[in-house]
Order: sequence, then structure tokens, then C-alpha cells
Amino acid sequence: HGSATGTYADFALCTPEQIAPLPDSLTFAQGAAIGTPYGTAYHALFQRGSARSGERLFVHGASGGVGLAAVQLAVAAELEVIGSASTVAGRRLILEQGAAHVVDHSLSEHGDEVLELTDGRGVDLILETRSDVHLGADLLLLSRHGRVLCVGNRGPGNEGTVAVNARHLMRGEKTILGVMLHHVDATDLSAIHAALATGLHSGALRPVVTREYPLSQAAVAHRAIATGHTRGKLVLLP
Repeated sequence: HGSATGTYADFALCTPEQIAPLPDSLTFAQGAAIGTPYGTAYHALFQRGSARSGERLFVHGASGGVGLAAVQLAVAAELEVIGSASTVAGRRLILEQGAAHVVDHSLSEHGDEVLELTDGRGVDLILETRSDVHLGADLLLLSRHGRVLCVGNRGPGNEGTVAVNARHLMRGEKTILGVMLHHVDATDLSAIHAALATGLHSGALRPVVTREYPLSQAAVAHRAIATGHTRGKLVLLP
């Protein structure tokens, strides 16, 4: 048995406010891919980043679970989305979710391409899944009053440290925002659930599950993730 914060188990204990009906159009595997990815993406974009229709969003690492959720949510809210992935298959998947443009973040010049796509103006928001790698350079891709939403940072302790030039923040009055779904209060959590329910029932939000494994093969799933080339969500089945 597990708890609401652990899912490597056959059963989990939940409080009533932590569960919601699954639309008939979705599989249980897709249901398993909703919670953290879509909750994090919504909290980042709309509760922390105050994303608005017509703004430009760059999803840095858009082919993973949180990235694809952010693309779908932003497209539904009528933002112009640029997504990045290091593989052709990943970039194709991002476009299929409604992104206007894709770039290859394995190329050192991908930041220049983002600026070219915005006519040099930069983007209003960046959803950053690898803050430990890209945060410093992200500031150069933001427009005036732009916001970076840090949803991911790899490496234990200080291994995830990255250099940031404060002048790049000051010029253009830009903002770096940390995002942690675990810290949302009951009011924000209720708003997240309501927004996701609307999008899931309308079909605007469609969890992408690319591989399913039995729970006994959790180690195999982890090795696949460690390659850095997985797309969407991998789901463990009890």
C-alpha cells in the first residue's frame, strides 16, 4: 500500500479532495499521467506566471510530461507556443499538440532561433524544465517584463547550481519564479482541479502515454528515462 505522495504500489490512500472522476474518453493509464504534470504546468503558467492570451511562451524541454501538458494548456489559452526537444520524434510530437514552432535544444544556437521566431523581441514566458542548464541563457530570450518559470532542476544539492547575470534581470525588469506543486494551498488546488477537469472533458487536454510497464519492471522504466530521450509519460501498471 502507498500514500497520496507515493505511486509505486497497488493501492494508494487519498483524501476526497485529492481524487476526481476520470472522463470516459481517457484510459486509466492516461489518468495516471494527469496529476503532477498537468498540475505543475497549470500552476506554473497561470498561478505563478500569470500567462495571458496572446503572449508568447517558450517551453524549454517540451516533449516530456510537464512540457507537453504546458503546450496543451497554453494552446487552449491562446498563447503562441514555441517548444524544444532534442529529437525529431519529440519535435513532431510537440507540433501535434498545437505548438506554433519547435527548435532543437541540443544545438547551441537554439536560443538565437527563438529570438528569430519572435523578430528579436523575445518571449513573454519560459517554462524551464532544466534550470540547472539553461537558466542563465534563458534571461536573454525574455522580452521586457518576461518571466522564467523554473519547474525542473537536476542534480542533488549544489550540483544543480547555475550562474545568473543579475544585469540581465535588471534590464527589462525580468523575473525568475520557482514552481513547486507541493506548496499550493487548498484554494489554488481547487482551481487547478476545476481547470483541468474542464480541459480534459472538452478534449483540449490529452495526456500522452508513450509506454506502459508492469510495476515489477520499474527499474526498466527508470533506465529508459535516464537515456533522456523518452517522450510524454511512462506509466507503471499494478
